[in-house]
Amino acid sequence: MSFVAANRAVPLRRQLWADGLLAVVTLIWGSTFVLVKDVVEQVPVLPFLALRFAIGAGVLFVAVLLLNRWRGLTMRELLWGTVTGTALGVGYALQTLGLQDASTSASKAGFITGLSVVIVPLLSFVVLRQRLGKWTLAGVVLATTGLALLSLRLDAGTQVTGGDLLVLGCAFAFAVHILLVAHASGWANPPRITAVQVTVAGLLCALGAAALGQRVPGMSQEVLASAAFLGVAATALAFLVQVSVQRFTTAAHTALIFTLEPVFAAIFGIWLHNDVLGINGWIGAGLILTSMLVTELLPYLAKRQSRM
Repeated sequence: MSFVAANRAVPLRRQLWADGLLAVVTLIWGSTFVLVKDVVEQVPVLPFLALRFAIGAGVLFVAVLLLNRWRGLTMRELLWGTVTGTALGVGYALQTLGLQDASTSASKAGFITGLSVVIVPLLSFVVLRQRLGKWTLAGVVLATTGLALLSLRLDAGTQVTGGDLLVLGCAFAFAVHILLVAHASGWANPPRITAVQVTVAGLLCALGAAALGQRVPGMSQEVLASAAFLGVAATALAFLVQVSVQRFTTAAHTALIFTLEPVFAAIFGIWLHNDVLGINGWIGAGLILTSMLVTELLPYLAKRQSRM
């Protein structure tokens, strides 16, 4: 497999539109944290994830059939859909296994998962040969600092546990997923390859549930409704948008934008669960938002200034 940057010489306005749509995706994902937190108290995580991905895959397959997009499906799309789906499924599985460690809190797991914002630019430089611009580098530093302040309880220490290492593996898997999509989005048919990758991710979650002996005797209407929303909005729609627009931006930009997810999760937590965000959390959220302005607005203004 050869990797090439799929987004060279993209007009800045188009990149801004792509980044904006990816930010909407993170808004959707951030809004699901409260929902998922309530659901996983009722059912095991991996079977629920398998159901979520199955619903998402079903929606995507119906869309592909209605749009008559199966014609022209290639072995290359099947291969890359399988590879991207594997990275996605492995990421979710490692994150779930890590969270089962009592010493790995959800907030710490959120921070470690967000470290993909650092991993992606490094891998992009090595694999995609994409240089890290000064604005992106500044954004990565700001976003990583913001993630630490938003997610970690720095006064409680930073001891590394086995669960933390599993979640770190999740961060690598998600970083690889972003890089794979960066390559495939340049040539693949978005609905087809998204349907394949979501199906593969669902199968991996189902196999993981079977391996761990996780069974669900029955699901309430609330759980099924939650799975339907997550499957349609946070899976089928979200990943289809990512595959469709990531060709117009860089992998590093994508990872940076995805750091908005814990910010949106915190906002919805405050709104729906009356969560409390301390001073460090507010500063962290502010730094993440600032990183967006640094990487999106400043290059645009600098370009306009150079034309005057």
